[in-house]
Amino acid sequence: MAKKKAAPKKSTAKPKPSSLGDIYNQVASRADTAGVKLNVAETKRVLACFFDVLEDHKPVEAFDFIAKGLKRAGTRRR
Repeated sequence: MAKKKAAPKKSTAKPKPSSLGDIYNQVASRADTAGVKLNVAETKRVLACFFDVLEDHKPVEAFDFIAKGLKRAGTRRR
């Protein structure tokens, strides 16, 4: 009787949570297109300013803004 090949093992390791720096780098890579030339430092500065603006609002309002942005992102074609 022929032996069956073992099925490839699926990784049970949980994905590492993203850090804020990882998020900045992902945004920078998506924002830098042929029409818009942004480097990582400029993207990080813009995102830092975004968080500065959010800080001026109450937490409930800030999370409402983020929820609305996520909803809009879900409807956008990528």
